[in-house]
Amino acid sequence: MATKRKHRNGFGAALGRFLGFLAASAMCGVLAASLVVPAVAAAGFGVSNSIGFFDSLPEELTVQPPSQSTKVLTSDGQPIATFFAENRVRIPLDQMSPHIKDAIIAIEDSRFYEHAGIDPQGIVRALVSNLTQGGQQGASTITQQYVTNVVNEARLSQDRPDEVILSGQKDVGDKLREMKLAIALEKKFTKEQILEGYLNIVFFNSDAYGIEAASRYFFSTTAKDLTLPQAALLAGLVNSPTFYNPAINPDKSIVRRNQVLSEMLLQGKITQAQHDEAVATPIELKISPERQGCAYAAMAPYFCDYISHLILNNPAYGPSLIERQRKLYRGGLTIVTTLDSRLQAAAQAQVDGTAGPNPDRWGAALVTVQPGTGKILAMAQNTVFLPEPGKFDTHLNFNVDAKDPQGNDLNGAGGFQPGSTMKPFTFAEWLNEGKSLTAEVDASRRVYPLDFPWRSSCGKVMGAYSTAQNNPQLGAADDLQNAEEGFYRKMAINYGLYNSINTATFATAAQLDFCGIQKMVDAVGLHSGLDGAPINMHQLGNLLGAIGVAPLHLANAFATFANDGRYCSPIALVDVKDATGGNLPAQPVECRDAVKPDVARGVNNVLQDVLVKGSGVWINPKTHDKFPVAAKTGTSNNNGSTWIVGYTTGIATASFFGDALEGQKRAGQNVTINGTFYPRLDGYMIAGPQWANYMLQAAPLYPTNPFPPPPPSMMGPSPSPSPSPRP
Repeated sequence: MATKRKHRNGFGAALGRFLGFLAASAMCGVLAASLVVPAVAAAGFGVSNSIGFFDSLPEELTVQPPSQSTKVLTSDGQPIATFFAENRVRIPLDQMSPHIKDAIIAIEDSRFYEHAGIDPQGIVRALVSNLTQGGQQGASTITQQYVTNVVNEARLSQDRPDEVILSGQKDVGDKLREMKLAIALEKKFTKEQILEGYLNIVFFNSDAYGIEAASRYFFSTTAKDLTLPQAALLAGLVNSPTFYNPAINPDKSIVRRNQVLSEMLLQGKITQAQHDEAVATPIELKISPERQGCAYAAMAPYFCDYISHLILNNPAYGPSLIERQRKLYRGGLTIVTTLDSRLQAAAQAQVDGTAGPNPDRWGAALVTVQPGTGKILAMAQNTVFLPEPGKFDTHLNFNVDAKDPQGNDLNGAGGFQPGSTMKPFTFAEWLNEGKSLTAEVDASRRVYPLDFPWRSSCGKVMGAYSTAQNNPQLGAADDLQNAEEGFYRKMAINYGLYNSINTATFATAAQLDFCGIQKMVDAVGLHSGLDGAPINMHQLGNLLGAIGVAPLHLANAFATFANDGRYCSPIALVDVKDATGGNLPAQPVECRDAVKPDVARGVNNVLQDVLVKGSGVWINPKTHDKFPVAAKTGTSNNNGSTWIVGYTTGIATASFFGDALEGQKRAGQNVTINGTFYPRLDGYMIAGPQWANYMLQAAPLYPTNPFPPPPPSMMGPSPSPSPSPRP
């Protein structure tokens, strides 16, 4: 009984296959007649419904460039990072090895150069095989596969992944549509153009789209340099990228590769000797996964993050955030930045070594801008983007604002209290009002009562405007403190600045128009790093740096002095090109007169003494012995934020060390950092050497000309000698 049932079942299966073959043959006739000679089919085949459906299908296929990777480069052409949704590098056909062209045609479409988009002979062969042998052969030509890839790529790039149709999911309508589009495509493009497009778009691996990316991923080589066995392996992958993945299924992969080689031999594309040698070659993978995004940047991950925000926040790259994201991750942009890889390497080495193992997560940062252009040349901090054992990790950028001027997120920490690095701007207003840089001020005064007659010509009081022009109540100072005893006395104003005497700064402000100080601070681009608001200089605490400022903008403010008083907005983007080489908006150099040249020269004159005989005299190594340099140290009240900002005529650098993530609530007092105990931190102690070591490497790469002297009239009479500060 079982035997009879078996025979009956076998006969039924064979009969079913035979009947299916007849039905499929009829359909194939319809398809072949309809697609190859539709006019003839309409006249004589009697399948008007099928013909009508076919004729209603679209003939045009818009072939957009497939998603490509975006490259971010330094100004000297070094790679910073890559952004992509699909890792793809488009290359021309002549940059591909002949082996990959021959291999892909041999295994996927041996009659590629003979058919007109679809291959009726291949359809019949696949149907016969599938119906008589129970196989699952496909009959898609390379042109049809290209059509499918183009359609799916368009859906993905438009954020419609649910509409993507894979080969095994196509119904008859999908297949007819694919065929008609393939015929139309062959009329529009040459075979070489179709083959080039196909090899650039086809999926090899989730980390590799297109032949160039696949060559780099699997073999760390280029498509141009693929060997015969390598090309055959990659050609074999296309049929089933997971099943034939050599990293996952090496045995299946080598069987498939050898099948490709056999087809190449059969079709006369290689000799027997080439075949035998290739078959005997073991699979030797050298996988190089392409890491995308700033977390995997080759250098400057936080500068990279800043760049990405500049692109994503700018409507010039697309009217919506989604379109700007598409441009960045799929648009194949080439972004050339202002970063100097030489300076970046030096800056990163310094911040990485500053705090040592750093179990207490102290922050260190360096940022350099170029006077006269505003170009950001280096941006580094002592953290990592992704958690690593023993590393200080954060996504926040210590060097930039929290938001841009339009209120868009920049992923910045929001600035740190600049302390005494704010003092040069009050001194600049002193010179701006025509006073001498050696005039005497009374730094013995420590109390300024609420009714002290401060002067404010604009009547701005605590952020509001008043009709009062005289005696605006700016607040009181009950007991001003200097860092050291022995400085509560009369002194030359320049001496008070280069020794960073708090009471001297208040004595200076007491003789100035606070609206002038406000204008000076605004002119050099200083603002709150948290919300971008102007720093209200009518609040007395801001004379000594109570509002957090981002290192980038502090460095750029000092660059204004280095540039003879001309302010240039900080920029990071030099050149942006799309995948076709067309120009997209970058950031032009934008400069304006901000400080009178003589005033800037007077400030430079005094700040050069900071490192020679002032608050930075103990900073080692010495920089002023090597080139002309000016600087100012700074420390917040609780010593949790310490600085030095220094500059030559060629570069300006802000160096920060302190509490970067806790809002500077942690005091920098009685702390041990990198094996050294500090009763209290000061700008010259850690931030200072970090800056000096870096500047010794970086400054000579740019101009280090002498600073122009201030006019003799600004110098005033020679002051009486003052004692130097004690260590």
